[in-house]
Amino acid sequence: MRERPPDLEHRLHDALTAWGVHAVTLNHVPLGFGDHHWRATDTSGRTWFLTVADLAYKSFLGPDPGTVRRRLTLAMDTAARLHDDDGLGFVVAPLRTPGGNTVVPVGDRHALSVFPYVEAASGDFGQTLTADQRVRVLDTLAQLHSRAPGGAPVIAPRLAGTDRLAAILDCPDAVGDAGPHSAPTAELLAGHAATLRERLEESDRGAAALGGAPMVVTHGEPHPGNLLWCGGRPLLVDWDTVGLAVPERDLWLVTDDPDELARYARTSGHEPDRALLDLYRLRWDLQDVIEFVDWFRAPHRGGPDTAQAWQDLVRVVERLGSGERSSVR
Repeated sequence: MRERPPDLEHRLHDALTAWGVHAVTLNHVPLGFGDHHWRATDTSGRTWFLTVADLAYKSFLGPDPGTVRRRLTLAMDTAARLHDDDGLGFVVAPLRTPGGNTVVPVGDRHALSVFPYVEAASGDFGQTLTADQRVRVLDTLAQLHSRAPGGAPVIAPRLAGTDRLAAILDCPDAVGDAGPHSAPTAELLAGHAATLRERLEESDRGAAALGGAPMVVTHGEPHPGNLLWCGGRPLLVDWDTVGLAVPERDLWLVTDDPDELARYARTSGHEPDRALLDLYRLRWDLQDVIEFVDWFRAPHRGGPDTAQAWQDLVRVVERLGSGERSSVR
């Protein structure tokens, strides 16, 4: 999140002691949506990277904060296992407390994970990777996809929140009046209800086709904004969406080039399915709509984060209405 949250930072000092970290400085880092980030320096001069999940913004993980926290913990535990037990050095994984925890509650709404601070070049969400970079990411994903499932969470074939969005499309006024973007959201959904219902039905048909497809460990969001580059080598961050799914869940975000996909097939032994690449491209947009609508149905204030979220919601809904699909790479 871009905005520095009030009444949260002072609680981090106490939460960090679970890792034996006694922070001297905490510097807010404005990044992404749904999570808050800080760079912390402890009494020894060591630097840590902190991620504080706002459970209210993670409806894709569950219907309530308790379920979200449990699912987040399962995801962070999976990332730690991939790094610590499976030896995948490209996984920027959370550190465990002496008690083995990767996630520590900070009040009822937030949860803290602590990461090593990595000196590397960071990517941007809208960045276009070079052909060489895409190949390196595909090779990295082939390694990830070859790992044993372990305790990784299963990504349901059907998109989470589909029924909730469908019900709101039947009655856009159900968005309510929880903040400055509630009424505009209801109006936007009413104007595109028919098309959005068609896209939801298309997603459901695709989900039905996923039944029985072999699943692998997927990152979920290996876009450029979740990559660090260290000596030309990609490192993957932001593992809260890790889960068992078909490889196409990751691949569509990297490339649609036939030669590059053929290279992945040779490396991994899996021939990417074009229909599944298109399905996950559609699901990405629909998931954005679901999350933004959930945000604006809940109490919210105006500010840089909500302003950006509103712009993104309008852009995605209009793109779905035009028949275009996301081309995130």
